[in-house]
Amino acid sequence: MKKISRKQITGMNFHYLHYPFEYFLDAMVKFELQQIEVWGASPHMYVEDLSLQDIRRIRGEIHQRELTVVCFTPEQCMYPINLAAKEPKIRERSIRYFQKSIDAAVELESPMVLVTAGWGYRNESNEVALNRSKASLDILSNYAEKEGIVLALEPLQKVESNIVNTLPDLTELLNEVSSPYLKGMVDTIPMSVEGENLATYFEQLELAHIHFIDGKPAGHLAWGDGDLPLESYIQSLVQYDYQGALTLEFTSTEYLLNPNEAIEKSLKTLAPYIN
Repeated sequence: MKKISRKQITGMNFHYLHYPFEYFLDAMVKFELQQIEVWGASPHMYVEDLSLQDIRRIRGEIHQRELTVVCFTPEQCMYPINLAAKEPKIRERSIRYFQKSIDAAVELESPMVLVTAGWGYRNESNEVALNRSKASLDILSNYAEKEGIVLALEPLQKVESNIVNTLPDLTELLNEVSSPYLKGMVDTIPMSVEGENLATYFEQLELAHIHFIDGKPAGHLAWGDGDLPLESYIQSLVQYDYQGALTLEFTSTEYLLNPNEAIEKSLKTLAPYIN
C-alpha cells in the first residue's frame, strides 16, 4: 500500500489553548513535526492585540525551532467576525480583521490564510447572505493577491454557517468570486457530517489544504477516538497525489488538559499509513 509522507502531518495550536505558544512549538519539535498551522487567537496570536514587532518575535520563535507555517487561521467562529454579516459595521470590521490576518501571514511566511464564508440570519434568504459573503471575499481576494497569499475557503457545519456547508456550496462560491487567490479546502468533519467523501472533493477541486481529523462523525477528535474511514481517506490522498498539509485540528475540550496525548495517539494511529 502506498503511503503519505510524514512531513504532511501538520500540528495546530488550537488544543494547546491553556498552554503558552512556546510550549506548543516545543511539542511540535518533540513529535518531529516539520509543519504547523497557526490558530490566530488569544492568548497565542490574536492579530488585534499584536504589533508588527510582536508578530516578528513569534516568527523568530518558530524559525528557532526550524518549523514552517503552512497556514494562518485567524479565529472566526467564536469571535465577532462574520464576512456575511447583515450589519455593515460587523462586515467592515471582519474585512479589516482578515486584511490584518493576511499581513500577519506575510510576516509568518505562511502561503495561506484560512477563511470561512460567514453566516446569515436563519430567517433571511440564504441568497442574500451569500451575496454579502461574495462581496467580502471579492475584496479580500484582491487584497490577498497583492500580498501573494492564497485564501483557503473552508466549509462549515450547518450549526456554524448556513452559506457553505457542502462541496456544491463551496464550488458555487468559488466560481462566483473566481479568483486564483481563493481556493477550496476541506475539513473531514463537516464533510463527514454531510455524508460526503474525500475522493469527490479531489475530483471536483484543486484542494489547497486539508484539516485531517477523526470524528463520530462530528467532534474534531484525535485519530483513534472516532470512527471515520481512515484507510479510505489515505487511499484517496495517494490516488490523487495530494502533497499538501494534513492538519491535526483538535477542537474538542477533552484534549485541553493534555494536548500532547492527542498528538501522540494520532501519530500512533496514522503510523501504518506514513512513510
